[in-house]
Amino acid sequence: MPTMTFRDLHDADLPLLLPNAWDVASALAFVEAGFPAIGTTSFGVAASAGRADGGRSSRDATRDLARRLSVLPAYVSADIEDGYDDEPERVAQFVAGLGVAGINIEDSSANELIDPARHAAKITAIKRANPDVYVNARVDTYWLGQDADVESTLDRARAYVAAGADGVFVPGASDPADLRAITSELPVPVNVLVIPALSLRELGELGVRRVSTGSLPYRAAIDAAVGVARGVRDGGEVPTATPYPAMQDRLVRFERLLSR
Repeated sequence: MPTMTFRDLHDADLPLLLPNAWDVASALAFVEAGFPAIGTTSFGVAASAGRADGGRSSRDATRDLARRLSVLPAYVSADIEDGYDDEPERVAQFVAGLGVAGINIEDSSANELIDPARHAAKITAIKRANPDVYVNARVDTYWLGQDADVESTLDRARAYVAAGADGVFVPGASDPADLRAITSELPVPVNVLVIPALSLRELGELGVRRVSTGSLPYRAAIDAAVGVARGVRDGGEVPTATPYPAMQDRLVRFERLLSR
């Protein structure tokens, strides 16, 4: 396990880059690449099982994946959609069974923002039952295009911080002025999705402390796989890849970790 705590990773010179895995193999690759913390992606987890994202479709698969990844020498943060339940105590129990360092929990269900008081109640319950878990409260105003302005976003974020959230995640926010306004008003680390036009250093200068890749690696991996097949079919260039023995060795070592 890294010597720095998961919380400490949010206080480095650059924002923490959190790559999001969708299965064991992708998580192992991220760890081997030197990332001290990894997240899961509800989209990637759901899509891998042939399910659409949202609607609490990734509950069981996320639980199983998080439990397996908890043996890795890296911190794991699980994307748990809206907590997969309306009842705060049941959400807290679900989190307690994951064995992870952190979670993302979003304030929307069925593509609609929920009452912030309901979301705050979930955060309070999670922190009461799991005080050491880093709760990243996701505000979906910009993501859904509902109340997508700074003040509405801050109103929700402040309620979640007051409820015990350790960080705030604002996916979809990308305007530098908005990001500066949000980060300057919140006393906890602010997380955003990758913004291609802004480097990690530039995001850090705007006050952002964590950047998640979300489902981007999963979607890029699917595109890369299709590119390989097309290259072979059409006589084009076929990219190199990690050799089979190397990937097999990662999985063998992982199985040994699980059996300890």
